[in-house]
Amino acid sequence: MAEGIIVIGAGGFGRETLDVIEAINAGTRDAAWDVIGVVDDAPAEIQVERLRDREIRLLGGIDANRELFAGTHYVIGIGSPAVRTRIAEKVEAWGARPATLAHPAAVVGTRVVFAEGSVVCGGAQISTNVRLGRHSHINPGAIIGHDSILEDFVSVNPGAIVSGEVTVRGGTLIGAGAIVLQGLAVGTGATVGAGACVTRDVGPGTVVVGIPARVLEKHS
Repeated sequence: MAEGIIVIGAGGFGRETLDVIEAINAGTRDAAWDVIGVVDDAPAEIQVERLRDREIRLLGGIDANRELFAGTHYVIGIGSPAVRTRIAEKVEAWGARPATLAHPAAVVGTRVVFAEGSVVCGGAQISTNVRLGRHSHINPGAIIGHDSILEDFVSVNPGAIVSGEVTVRGGTLIGAGAIVLQGLAVGTGATVGAGACVTRDVGPGTVVVGIPARVLEKHS
């Protein structure tokens, strides 16, 4: 029997998450997930139209659906690590249970661990002995090298490459097409800009850009 699931976020990654769910269901004899609907506090009109076109129910805001979350699976389809952190704390305090989703078209190696709430999109490649933390997002076409550790609430955007034996601390965003070279560490809450090439460790709360990546700004 399919499990009910609420998707939080009506934007692009929220709808990509719906694609992951649909692909999982299509690959099983009996559907694994039954999408109850999408929750979003302030969806743009174009997002509303796109959900309507897919015949997906827009349920309203998060707080308005508090009772619906109790005991129900959910997944956060929002790119910002900081926003995901706040939402997860809120809805899990209400008794919601995070789902873990991996697209059947993702390539996943041996001894890989996906923590609860993580979402792996189609076309992603995850090598051997990789650990993904809670509510981590691996976008389409991203590559995670062997023996890497991504902590909680990390986002790896489309086409980014995290090389082998890299540690990415919690709440970090790796931008589209960025590269983090072998054996490096990216600190908590850092941002690696799109297309950057990281050749040395990145400190916590730091924004780096360019080739090679240099510090643009640092948050306390």
